Amino acid sequence: MSNVVKGSIPPIITPFSNGDVDLDTYAKLIEFHVNEGSHGILVNGTSAEPSTLTVAERNQLVDVAITTSNNSISVVAATGSQSLAESKALTDHAVAAGADALLIVTPYYIRPPQRGIIEYYLEITKDIDIPWMIYHIPGRAAVSITIETIRQLQQQSSTFIGMKHAVNDLGFVSECLAEFPDFSVFVGLEELSFPELAIGAVGLMNAVGNLRPGILAEMCHAVWDNDLEKGKSLHHQLFELNKSVFYDTNPIPIKYMMKRMGLLPNNEHRLPMHPAPSELEKRLDGVLDRAGLL
Repeated sequence: MSNVVKGSIPPIITPFSNGDVDLDTYAKLIEFHVNEGSHGILVNGTSAEPSTLTVAERNQLVDVAITTSNNSISVVAATGSQSLAESKALTDHAVAAGADALLIVTPYYIRPPQRGIIEYYLEITKDIDIPWMIYHIPGRAAVSITIETIRQLQQQSSTFIGMKHAVNDLGFVSECLAEFPDFSVFVGLEELSFPELAIGAVGLMNAVGNLRPGILAEMCHAVWDNDLEKGKSLHHQLFELNKSVFYDTNPIPIKYMMKRMGLLPNNEHRLPMHPAPSELEKRLDGVLDRAGLL
């Protein structure tokens, strides 16, 4: 089951127009990923600003993604929230709509104990029959998971296949892969893409994929083909672009750069997120220019 989902699966941003979710532009972004060779798309990941969306809007994005991609690439739905009831509602909708896999963030803000996290995941996924993964992002969630928690979930949930790992801790990834050989790890931090693939991660879920989907898919193939020289050169080629994603809170830089590249009609966010100020715009223009993306 763990090989169903692999490769470059970028977390698609949510386009807004006059405060509303722009579903037409969203469908075009998905077509862009299909054409550029992404292996899948992640709906409602962090880059989608999901905490600014209603449950109905998040569900609608899942529906549009599944319809538009039309089985040509994997659709992974991020269905976590800080409330169990909300996570269940999002999860049930994504499963019924036909998502290929689920990514469920650790319950954030509340800082639960590990035993609570285990029960929370088992409760959300007890009736589902598609693969699901933990979204491990301690910098935003204020909670980490342990090897023991992963072991418990593996023993108690037959559909649990892995995690998106968005923390600068290569040691933890090595430990997971040594302990659980079939565990699917997706890289969630741009700078670790190549090193983590090289030690056994199965794919990437990186915000920078909104700008250059093709090159990330290429990096996956380079590692799968054991062409580490090529992987390394792509890693260095992406270095400045990867760093620029975090010049401000993600996806503020990404959305500005997508607008500059003609991928988005509007550079719009919902509060408390806010578009890039002019100094940042100039800095990002330089990055795009040097990356040959303008």
